[in-house]
Amino acid sequence: MNWNKWIRQIHRWLSIIFTVTVIANFAAMGIGEPPAWVVFSPLPPLFLLLFTGLYMFVLPHAARWRRASTSADR
Repeated sequence: MNWNKWIRQIHRWLSIIFTVTVIANFAAMGIGEPPAWVVFSPLPPLFLLLFTGLYMFVLPHAARWRRASTSADR
């Protein structure tokens, strides 16, 4: 598997983890006042989703830039 496929797969799993932590957060709030670690548990996967998402967002632009720079060199 190449680098881009790894990033996409990691992004998918992080989105599942993020969704589960948000659901657990709402469930804990329904029971009562949740501890701080439950409230802040969605943040680490969210930050990692930010970085992987930005990487995937930039990929097409970087490919276009590389294509333009190689065609200009010819």
